[in-house]
Amino acid sequence: MFNNLWAEKYRPKTLADLVLSDTNRKYFESVEDEIPNLLFVGTPGLGKTTLARILVKDTLKCQYLYINASDENGIDTIRSKVVGFSQTKSLTGGIKVVILDEADGITIDGQRALRNTMEEYSSQTRFILTANYKHKIIPAIQSRTQSFDLNPPFDDVLKRIVNVIKIEGIKIGDDQKANFINVIKQNYPDIRKIINAVHKACVDGEFNIDIALDSKELVDRIHTDIQGSDAMGLRKYLIENENEFQGDYHNLMKQYLNFIYSSTLHDDKKREYILVLSDYMYKDVFVLDKEINAFACWVALSKI
Repeated sequence: MFNNLWAEKYRPKTLADLVLSDTNRKYFESVEDEIPNLLFVGTPGLGKTTLARILVKDTLKCQYLYINASDENGIDTIRSKVVGFSQTKSLTGGIKVVILDEADGITIDGQRALRNTMEEYSSQTRFILTANYKHKIIPAIQSRTQSFDLNPPFDDVLKRIVNVIKIEGIKIGDDQKANFINVIKQNYPDIRKIINAVHKACVDGEFNIDIALDSKELVDRIHTDIQGSDAMGLRKYLIENENEFQGDYHNLMKQYLNFIYSSTLHDDKKREYILVLSDYMYKDVFVLDKEINAFACWVALSKI
């Protein structure tokens, strides 16, 4: 079944394929041969990198340099690769573009060097940065870029997934319709993760999932154990019940973050919780052991 992953099969190839808000779509459709420096912000799986590549390859048709900044995140990369590319003029006469993927992973010194590079070569080079967390980008770079939140409208994501289901000829029984919607809600706005989760639940032409997707009990348990400073007990409970949330610790932390937002905790304490959760959700993107990272998060929260 997984010889042809849907996430790859349905990866957007054109601007029309991307799930964007109406405002964002109108802007990117209006681009012709010039852009300002851009910052694409949003959780993984939204198509930030894909959008950047489509702009440089199909819309601008310009020379570009791609760097995965989560791997090459130091000042040396900026001084060598980025400056080396930016200081020469385009062979075609237009602008050149540097795509810095996962730019929120660049060190502070690296970002400061990047700011200087952006200014020095502004006449011939533009920069497209992608970031999961905008607050990890220094203000000096934020002020030099036009920022776009790429989180797509839920209804548009639902339409895209329903279209995939139709193309694949998958049947959804009446008893599975609520589960289908819950899978999308649980993984929203990560479109790639939604497609993978739906694909996994499709067997022999039918959508069928038996996992209990109501996470209220899990979130309540997280909050109770954290308030009781029982991070170890919480870890044991979650490991024993990983099937309840498909082992997706990032999404579990996100659901708890949403719970904290709407809770009656004092604003100062709520702010501390949100900062800790945001930090460990950011780390989750890069670490190999997601469970250990989540456990560290529960420990940190229990000490607040």
